[in-house]
Amino acid sequence: MHPRPSPIAASLYTLRDLNADVIILHGPHGCCFRTGRLLENDGVRVVTTAMSENDFIFGAAAKLEETLHEVDELFHPQLVGVVGTCASMIIGEDMQDAVNNAGIPAKVLTVESHGGLSEGDNTEGAIAVLEAAQREGVIQPEETERQIRMLKKATEIEKTRGMAQGKYIAPSYGDDKGRVANVLLEAFKKGDNIAFVLNSKKETSYLFADLLKIPFNQMFSESKPMVIANLDLETGLPRIRQHAHNITEELGEVGLEIDAITGGLDEYPVTGDKAVEYLQKEDFDLVVVAGVPHALPIEKLNILSIAITDGPRLVEPLKKLGYNWVVTELDAHAKTLGTDKIVESDFGNVLREKIGEKL
Repeated sequence: MHPRPSPIAASLYTLRDLNADVIILHGPHGCCFRTGRLLENDGVRVVTTAMSENDFIFGAAAKLEETLHEVDELFHPQLVGVVGTCASMIIGEDMQDAVNNAGIPAKVLTVESHGGLSEGDNTEGAIAVLEAAQREGVIQPEETERQIRMLKKATEIEKTRGMAQGKYIAPSYGDDKGRVANVLLEAFKKGDNIAFVLNSKKETSYLFADLLKIPFNQMFSESKPMVIANLDLETGLPRIRQHAHNITEELGEVGLEIDAITGGLDEYPVTGDKAVEYLQKEDFDLVVVAGVPHALPIEKLNILSIAITDGPRLVEPLKKLGYNWVVTELDAHAKTLGTDKIVESDFGNVLREKIGEKL
């Protein structure tokens, strides 16, 4: 019942992950405005054909052809995405025909995406991009198959464990960060066996990985938490692999060792299961799961647990799954777009302040 991400936005983000130079939204100039503006921070040019009322009746193929030529002249791109919107898809606009007629030198991926794809699942927009990329030879069939499998699993998790369970979930800002920080620091003080799990998604990992940079050893020199992370360097689309490389390199610079790799940053729907397998091999007193904690089956563990999420509507579902404390980090996408470095998190800064007070 509550608003959820759009398939159109998912198409834009997936084209970004393919390192598209320009994305053309074939629709009104206000469609997906915020997502388009945010992606400019990631170096992707996002433009629209600015369809108007007359175009909704008579079509706007000529506008799309004109926009393609303008994009070619302005940016000289190598890879362009043309993304449908509710307006252009409802009237049955033949975008591929317009792309063929324009005939610009760049490789162009034509993506028939709109807000009502399938059951409205945002992942359908990403799948449409992947299928277009395979048709144009940008990615191999086996990578398309793997990506689609992950996306369908992500949808399943959201519908059974997350915010898409079919009912209205009121937003919540979770537990007080100061109190949760005290819980974590007290566990270190007692010498508890602690595990940190990074089960994060794409660029938001730059924020959730911040927890791993906290200098706990300054206060607790004999306490070393186990670190489990989905930071496989060889898995995912080009930009996703680069994120994993950047984060791993930065953590290495501060002496942080990752004890177990569960998979890639786009495999968060399944890497939670692998993390639990590691956690079941040892007796832990506390586990902290950051990123997409509802994709980790915390109910299989008899451990005190802290979830760190970017979704205010995920607080209630996470509590029901069994997490003892839930911390929210707001605007993770906005804070991490355009960066290649770990970004300080609100919870991380609370921990730093408390550690500084006690040193």
